[in-house]
Amino acid sequence: MGRKETIRKQSPPPTHQGINNAHPTPPPLPVKAPNNGRKGLLLKNGSTKTENHCASTTTMDLWVSLFDGGYRADVTIETDNGGLIYAHANVLGMASPVLRGMLKEAKGYGQKKSISIHGVHQDAVRVFIRFLYSSCYENEEMKEFVVPLLVLSHAYNVPQLKRVCEQQFERGLLNLENVVDIFQLSLLCNAPRLTLISHRMILRNFRAVVATEGWRSMRTSHPGLEKELLESVIEEENNQKEKIRKSKERKIYLELFEAMEALVHICRDGCRTIGPHDKDFTQSQAPCKYRACKGLEMLVRHFAGCKLRVPGGCIHCKRMWQLLELHSRLCADSKACRVPLCRNFKEKIKKQSKKDEIKWKLLVKKILGTKRIGASLSFIASSNSISS
Repeated sequence: MGRKETIRKQSPPPTHQGINNAHPTPPPLPVKAPNNGRKGLLLKNGSTKTENHCASTTTMDLWVSLFDGGYRADVTIETDNGGLIYAHANVLGMASPVLRGMLKEAKGYGQKKSISIHGVHQDAVRVFIRFLYSSCYENEEMKEFVVPLLVLSHAYNVPQLKRVCEQQFERGLLNLENVVDIFQLSLLCNAPRLTLISHRMILRNFRAVVATEGWRSMRTSHPGLEKELLESVIEEENNQKEKIRKSKERKIYLELFEAMEALVHICRDGCRTIGPHDKDFTQSQAPCKYRACKGLEMLVRHFAGCKLRVPGGCIHCKRMWQLLELHSRLCADSKACRVPLCRNFKEKIKKQSKKDEIKWKLLVKKILGTKRIGASLSFIASSNSISS
């Protein structure tokens, strides 16, 4: 039995207090959860907590101290202007596959190796290496070196740092003066979210961005990219115009449908402001809920008293004729319908030309589609009420 028995003999005797009621000072060492077969720390309620948890502040401080103190550092990092940063090969190799490859090829004396990181400020390299140890950073340093840190995160394949840099730009570091430069940098560093954010800012503030120094520099160095941005601006303007056009069109179709509902309401149920003549309304009756009734009131009164009443002779009568024909195409049962001329238009539809028939069918389709998207009641319910 050997080792297991020895461990049992050395362990303290069990106490009779339950885990939920025990409040030792200082707390005991972590023990295994009984009969659960999973690794983890035993909590007060007897459950376990897996090891995939965020490091405590003490742990992060320990890693920061390891970097700052350089205890048993076995790597020297050469930076611009002759600067040196001391680090640990195991930490660098685990945090960055690129640095791991560099360390394998690095030459050194004994156990110590030397690598170089040039092209960025020495302090930016120090913030970068410190992040590899603890995933921590100072806010002021991040704001100051966010651009070189984004480059380093891409060059040395540290995606977590890249996400932090993108968040910093998204939270306020991106502005009209640097948006063009950051847009180009995001393309080079394969930062798609930052590319999207900066591209949207350029489109929303195009006139102001064109006047910046960054745009003038891009025009000289990357004319192809300028051309693509101009094309995207034109496309965005066209999309906005198309959205406005569709919105207006949808509003017209919705108004036409509401006019059809109001027309049925007037002719079948009667309306306090219009009629019909065989309906008596009391003062206590609720006001009309159909918004289109007010618009139809003048049109109906004119149509009833107009002497021309010819589609080509009076513009108002022509509009009324069109509404009546549209209703007949939407009506489910013209025999029981009380809207004037509904049955007559049903007969007229059979004799129409194919070209006119296609136009009317397209209009009906768009009206019904608009109603289904934008209204609370479907047209099927309205059709049933029309035919009732």
